[in-house]
Amino acid sequence: MGKIRRALGLMSGTSMDGIDIALIETDGEDHVRRLAAGGVDYDPVFRQRLRGALGDATAIKKREERPGELAGVEAELTRLHAEAVLRFIGDRMLQPSAIDVIGFHGQTVLHEPDKGLTVQIGDGSALAAATGIDVMHDLRAADCAAGGQGAPLAPVYHRAMAAKAPERPVAFVNIGGVANITWIGANGSLIAFDTGPGNAMIDDWIMKRTGAPRDEDGALAARGTVQEDYVSAYLRHNHFAASVPKSLDRNAFDVALVEPLSTEDGAATLTAFTASAIARAREHVPEEPRMWIVSGGGRRNRTLMSMLAGLVHAAVVPVEALGFDGDAVEAEAWAYLAVRALDLRPITFPGTTGVRVPLTGGVLSKA
Repeated sequence: MGKIRRALGLMSGTSMDGIDIALIETDGEDHVRRLAAGGVDYDPVFRQRLRGALGDATAIKKREERPGELAGVEAELTRLHAEAVLRFIGDRMLQPSAIDVIGFHGQTVLHEPDKGLTVQIGDGSALAAATGIDVMHDLRAADCAAGGQGAPLAPVYHRAMAAKAPERPVAFVNIGGVANITWIGANGSLIAFDTGPGNAMIDDWIMKRTGAPRDEDGALAARGTVQEDYVSAYLRHNHFAASVPKSLDRNAFDVALVEPLSTEDGAATLTAFTASAIARAREHVPEEPRMWIVSGGGRRNRTLMSMLAGLVHAAVVPVEALGFDGDAVEAEAWAYLAVRALDLRPITFPGTTGVRVPLTGGVLSKA
């Protein structure tokens, strides 16, 4: 057993909605005590700036480059994270000294593992200075540099969570901007990979057509008709024929394909594609999951959850069914990973990212 620490996880990931915050107590192994969670939404103006910066990120050739608006957006994003941390601990009457480490994800703006490149903007050193708490960041980079996919990283935390699952094998599915799965076998073995799009395509489509940030509850998709030929066209993408582990950039698929459709039919079709991509994960695991446990914002999309349930041969339930907070799981995972990284324990594995040997990672910025 490692040293038990209090760790704060910050997750903004690929969805661009805002910041999820979670505080846990853990040894980075089996001991996990969930203490508090919260979140901060980005305001629409910053969200739009962030979306614009994704275009600038396509010019990045080295991880440290910040072309165009990226440098300014990174500084603002870091400030927003620092304010969120200080408000979160202040509301709970905690001092920075009560927290051992922050696990800081930052915002993914580019993910090209085939080039050994993954970029999450967010200044770990500035965050440590602003909060007075040590920050573990850049947790994906070492894996990519060693030939891994750099994603997903949550599987080792999912394995700790699986202690509450009634049976195995079990699948944890996180539906953020990109969707990923962790399959956990009866003996604790891990297989993990990105299944395909999560909320990103649906959100982009709804934003483009209505100006709203998402399809609330999947209501627009529920009123539309799925155009199966478009779903089939998306499923011909080479990602689905690739072996696992594998990962995706948020913008790997283009919503322009469904441009001829109505708003409702486009939403229904993109939702069906997302569900189909998740269900196809069964092709890459040795035994079908007996339960699919869903976290992330996508679990609130009733149409998506219903479509997924219609495609797999087991129960599909939100992670709350196991007593967890679906909005906090990814942030909790980053807190957990930060503690493992402090102790130089593996955070990525051959079965989760394709890295040759289990590997630790992260960069520690001292307060």
